[in-house]
Order: sequence, then structure tokens, then C-alpha cells
Amino acid sequence: CSASRSKPVLTLFTKKPCPLCDEAKEVLEPYKRRFILQEVDITLPENSAWYDKYKYDIPVFHLNGKFLMKHRVDIQKFEDQLRKVELQSE
Repeated sequence: CSASRSKPVLTLFTKKPCPLCDEAKEVLEPYKRRFILQEVDITLPENSAWYDKYKYDIPVFHLNGKFLMKHRVDIQKFEDQLRKVELQSE
């Protein structure tokens, strides 16, 4: 039963304003039932380490804590990795 396993977590490192982040979220919209989107605002003081790392690269995506992609959504890569994670959790 698919409800029993936990969905993968897609982390979006972002800041306001971020037109590329908005665009990326639109591209991912058709997949949103398959993952939990967690947004991390890198400008918040508690996220300063992420800010130092990603300030010139957002949006940056991590899937289940592992770096996945940055700047633009690579839908093929995203689908491949999402499928891999889903298979592992079955």
C-alpha cells in the first residue's frame, strides 16, 4: 500500500524574491503528490551555512538530503532519482 511508506523529501533552497524558484515549482507541480516539498529560506540567520554555500546558485534542490540539481529543474534527472528513491522505500 503506497500510503504506508513515507514520501521522499524534496528540499528547495530559496530566498525572496526568486523567479527561478517560482518557475521550478511550476515545473514540479505535476509531481507534487509523489514528494514532500520542504522550502529552506537561505536568508534566515539559522540557515547561514546554506546561504554561504548556495547564495549564487538558487534554486538548489536536495532529494532526501542529497544534492540533486541547481538553477533549473532537470526533469529527466528528477524523474530518475525520484523513481530510484521510491523503489528503495518499497
